[in-house]
Amino acid sequence: MSRPRPIRRWQALSKPQRIELYVRWSLYIVAVAQPVLALASVAAAARNDEPPAGFRLLVLGLLAAGALNIVLFRTGLAAYLGRRPHPYGWAALAAAVSAGLALAVLLLGPPDVPGEPPTSAAPGVLATMAATCWITAAAVALPTRRALLGGVALVALLTVPPALAGTRPGTVVGILFGSLLGATMAALAARCSAWMAKVVWELDGARETQARLAVAEERLRFSRDLHDILGRNLATIALKSELAVQLARRQRPEAVDQMTEVQRIAQDSQREVREVVRGYRTVELHTELIGAASVLRAANVDCRTELAGADVLPAEAQSVLGWVVREAATNVLRHSEAAKCSFRLRVADGAAVLEVENDGVPAVPPARTEGTGSGLRGLRERLAAHGGTLTAAGPGPGRFLVTAELPMTARESAA
Repeated sequence: MSRPRPIRRWQALSKPQRIELYVRWSLYIVAVAQPVLALASVAAAARNDEPPAGFRLLVLGLLAAGALNIVLFRTGLAAYLGRRPHPYGWAALAAAVSAGLALAVLLLGPPDVPGEPPTSAAPGVLATMAATCWITAAAVALPTRRALLGGVALVALLTVPPALAGTRPGTVVGILFGSLLGATMAALAARCSAWMAKVVWELDGARETQARLAVAEERLRFSRDLHDILGRNLATIALKSELAVQLARRQRPEAVDQMTEVQRIAQDSQREVREVVRGYRTVELHTELIGAASVLRAANVDCRTELAGADVLPAEAQSVLGWVVREAATNVLRHSEAAKCSFRLRVADGAAVLEVENDGVPAVPPARTEGTGSGLRGLRERLAAHGGTLTAAGPGPGRFLVTAELPMTARESAA
């Protein structure tokens, strides 16, 4: 039974993408709070009376203000995450529409009669929500200083002109304190949510960088070893070859001795390169397990090892299984969002079985790019050269299991 499309799309997202999606929709809820609460207040005031003049125009204005707030939150979050410049234009447009709508209701609505209670609280609610929503969006979309100055200017615009026009002091004071209190709490919550999404993305980038640095460090070690071996010998070969050429031109018999020496140095270089490559390819199981556990735990992955009979394995079998540990740990870091990873080794029936299992595998695997997927293929070839097998499958939703089986009679590799 196939899962619904929204569920499959959610499972295909990485953890940073899920956090960002959660933050984004939380901000959208704040954006639509202004039109929803304002409409509810107006509807409650006109429940027993005819709708006020311009009610349809007011509804359209509230919907437009809510849409602009959503756009401001969307572009503002992208700006906060460093993906685009700050949306000053959208911020100014959203402020103008929200403030203009609130002022129109406050100044053009039915006048207050001295000595009588106000006919409706809708104008004050609308003005308060306009200031709160815009300041919350500005806290994410704009730099802190500009968001603060813009919020102060908006609150002043929604309180000073109505006060001068004769609006009830209680309404003006309610707008002032309601805007400051609501905007402060909502802006702090929105800014902290955006900061959380940014930190998660930075941690994800640091994790990828850590994996790339580990690969680069190993390549640097290998290149340094080759340079130390070949640099000196190649310089000696070049010098002796030049000397042999000069002696041959003079028809000196020593030229043969020099070329014989060149041949000997070339053979020694070939032997030393093979030793370097063999040392590079030879890994130790316990050392690889310690290194893999250290790297995984540094990436906040709970790593556990269960070794049974590792000490009785021959050196060649430990080397081959050590490569499985190295490649599996690299795959966990690069291709999953695992929270737990386990390495289990058992020796039975004349064979060693190593299982590496982790969680955090996306339900929908990411698109494969050119050059990917060669790690497991290389392990299969390495194990096949020693009579072993490698299988990789998902034992359950969100889990991945790599099983390497190697006979105890693994023969010495020719390399």
